[in-house]
Amino acid sequence: MSALPVCQQDTDTSSAPGQLVPLEVLNLGRIEYGEALNFQKRRVESRVSDAVEDTLLLLEHDPVITMGRGGTTAHLHVAEEQLQRQGVGLYWVERGGMATFHGPGQLVAYPVIRLRQKDLHLYMKKLLAAIASVVRSFGLEPQLGVHGPGVWVNGGKIASVGVAVRKWVTFHGMALNVNTDVDWFRLITPCGNPTERITSMAAELGSQVDFTEVSRRFVQAFASEFGFAPRSGLAASRPGWLTVTLRPDAGIRPVENMLANLNLHSVCQEAQCPNKGECYSRGTSTFIIMGDRCTRGCRYCAVAKGNPAPLDPSEPDNVAQAVHRLGLQHAVITSVTRDDLPDGGADHFVRTIKAIRHTSPQTSIEVLVPDFQGNHKALGSVCAARPDMFNHNLETVRRLFAQVRPGASYQTSLEVLRYAASQGLRVKSGIMLGLGETWSEIRLALTDLLAHGCRFLTLGQYLAPSGAHVPVARHLAPDEFDHWKATALAMGFMGVASAPLVRSSYRAEAMLTDLTDAAPLAAHTCEAC
Repeated sequence: MSALPVCQQDTDTSSAPGQLVPLEVLNLGRIEYGEALNFQKRRVESRVSDAVEDTLLLLEHDPVITMGRGGTTAHLHVAEEQLQRQGVGLYWVERGGMATFHGPGQLVAYPVIRLRQKDLHLYMKKLLAAIASVVRSFGLEPQLGVHGPGVWVNGGKIASVGVAVRKWVTFHGMALNVNTDVDWFRLITPCGNPTERITSMAAELGSQVDFTEVSRRFVQAFASEFGFAPRSGLAASRPGWLTVTLRPDAGIRPVENMLANLNLHSVCQEAQCPNKGECYSRGTSTFIIMGDRCTRGCRYCAVAKGNPAPLDPSEPDNVAQAVHRLGLQHAVITSVTRDDLPDGGADHFVRTIKAIRHTSPQTSIEVLVPDFQGNHKALGSVCAARPDMFNHNLETVRRLFAQVRPGASYQTSLEVLRYAASQGLRVKSGIMLGLGETWSEIRLALTDLLAHGCRFLTLGQYLAPSGAHVPVARHLAPDEFDHWKATALAMGFMGVASAPLVRSSYRAEAMLTDLTDAAPLAAHTCEAC
């Protein structure tokens, strides 16, 4: 990718001289080009509006040819149909330059940064210097400007650059061939130069190169050139999008008083939901049945652990009475986990569903159930009661599951969802983000949910209830949640609520009512965990 940047002048937000600027380093892993491009555009908009910090996106692409503004069909050596058969994508993009190839083993970096010095030639010079520094650190001698912008080793091009700028925020960037199979470049005229020889670090060194180490050194070199303090975890301060506006107690007390009088509990209280005030002021609540003590020791949850009290036989009727008094169109019923009960409390769920149906037959019902330890008889009884939505939260990705949910099983949770889907129910699940999961792991979890019959999804930011719980690894910006909503819908989910403060049951009736557009959910915060 050679450089023919476009730009539009805007105001600068420079830091004090000599002060390092925060830089979020976000590793997207191996990702399809179109998905990465869409997120890159979202992040550019967020940076232009100062909603996020400067960001360095690191990734590998599935095989793809990209054409810059100078590219033409003459630079393609095969027909587009043949590219499709070979599993190679083709994109015409707004960066400078002509044709280039991206694929596995190639480090791609997209800096989305505000240029403090409004000099595009200086930006390109520093970007090339960072690449050259990495190449040199592995014992290779980089050459610059052999046939235009880029980096060469022994006469072979090893890295390409191509940038664009919007309101002095950069996007697109560089591609460094680390372990890339250079035969892919035979599909094109690289950068419009038919005599260009393409090489890679592995080819020049005679062996495979540690890709992770190359990435690490590039981050260091990039930060050094541009005066950044890179981070991949939490920022120095909590971001503004996690701030909740407190509401007057007047809207909260009537609901709290009613729940207390009926000896009922809500997730809003027990799970320290950040949106209790908003939901209570609307006269809504997610009911938590079977007490306020959980038999599991999940390390993310604020609900108290310990030996629970015996079931209250009047609780189902009391919940039904509360639903009736609040005039709810949609009732969400969840529970603590009761491994002490032979059926895990399944019959109590059934009795509660029946009681609500008796007093409020027009009210739709959503249950957010524990895993019942995979007991199909217990699951069957709940499914036979025909809730309008069956919800069981996966909570996190497979790799982190045992750490976050000791005593539970990733596969068991998936099988719970599969069983409910096999009974013809609408099936919903939720995942917390910010526990240290990778983009690849999120995508795999969504794939697993779809494969097990889940078609409705909530995604929200994990917030540790205390220092004794699993710590937050990262705060995801709203544009990342927007990305995952779009991705999930494209994958086949029918309803998705995705935003930093989304929880499992906030305005759940909207997802049930409108099966194709969950936008009202994604724009708000929510309640149950």
